[in-house]
Amino acid sequence: MTPQTTFLPILPDSDRLGETQEYYFSMKLREIAELRSRGHAILNLGIGSPDLPPAPEVLEALTESARQPDSHGYQPYTGRPELREAFARWYATYFGVDLDPTCELLPLMGSKEGIMHISMSFLNPGDEVLVPDPGYPTYRSATELAGGVVRGYALTDSGGWLPDLEALENEGLDKVKIMWINYPHMPTGAAAPAGFFHRLIEFARRNRILLVNDNPYAFILTDSVQSILSVPGAREVALELSSLSKAQNMAGWRVGVLAGAEPYLQTVLRFKSNMDSGMFLPVQRAATVALGLGSEWYAALNAEYRKRREVAYRIMDALDCHYRRDQVGLFVWARCPGGTDGYGTCDRALYEKDVFITPGGIFGPAGNDYVRISLCSPIPVLEEALSRLGGGARVPHQSQPQ
Repeated sequence: MTPQTTFLPILPDSDRLGETQEYYFSMKLREIAELRSRGHAILNLGIGSPDLPPAPEVLEALTESARQPDSHGYQPYTGRPELREAFARWYATYFGVDLDPTCELLPLMGSKEGIMHISMSFLNPGDEVLVPDPGYPTYRSATELAGGVVRGYALTDSGGWLPDLEALENEGLDKVKIMWINYPHMPTGAAAPAGFFHRLIEFARRNRILLVNDNPYAFILTDSVQSILSVPGAREVALELSSLSKAQNMAGWRVGVLAGAEPYLQTVLRFKSNMDSGMFLPVQRAATVALGLGSEWYAALNAEYRKRREVAYRIMDALDCHYRRDQVGLFVWARCPGGTDGYGTCDRALYEKDVFITPGGIFGPAGNDYVRISLCSPIPVLEEALSRLGGGARVPHQSQPQ
């Protein structure tokens, strides 16, 4: 057996990596795999990766296309015309937004890559970016990798998890180029109230900021489906990312779209076209079918998630955490009991009960006192987690909307 030696790379890390670390869930999944290899039956309630399959007709479209001998070559960088047209119909049907499929919709290999593409396409070193706290960690890492400066804006329960636009303007915004928003909001489950998108558009116009709404949870347990592009004049200052990962159960397929004015999309295309060689044709054809699913598809999906959410609430009760029942989206977000934080609560659940839930602190300092449970596990798994965590007949710890 060859003795192990210390490996010394011939190159140091790029300065561009800076303080950017490996993605939290990448590290945690590796740890969970190690615990399972040692005999721990870990229940994973942490990640929003739908466990339900896509619609049967979507799977049929994929397999039928894959059988065709001409389906395996490179595809257009802007996606197939029929896919862009399907996205345009989907936006018109559900969001009431008319988009030109030839130039106002750019299919992506998942909306996560769009966050990086936008950051690389519009930021210069030193440009500031408004990033929500708590918020999706990729907004921060993409900003840093593009050479931008993260400027976090705090969201609070008492503020409805909405940005204080007046306070931001009072702080000065001369160096800010992009503002990331995400409504329905992850991780808190806050929905955009009436008039909120209008105020955001006026804010962006006054301060010449490119506003980007990351919108993958629009259909999940919401009372209405919203797009920021429905606001008159939004296309002057706003882009929107949408995804088939959540509401169509296609997370691993990597299908998303960037919607907005042609000049913005052309700039992004200059970057994107140097990063990939087009999306697999059978995936595009299946995505086209998925975008044509009727309202009954979303109703059935939400009926299942609604039942799962009730069990997740009971898990939060077992953890003595407080939550709001008016939250939407694919998760349940709750405040830890006094004297504890999210990391401690999650560590006890994982290492003492073999249940993985997500600490709110990974989404920013404002999330330190919170935890998050994903609804992407079947009810028997959620009930087993509830049993392990000591769930029983408890008084619900729901909080009243403020």
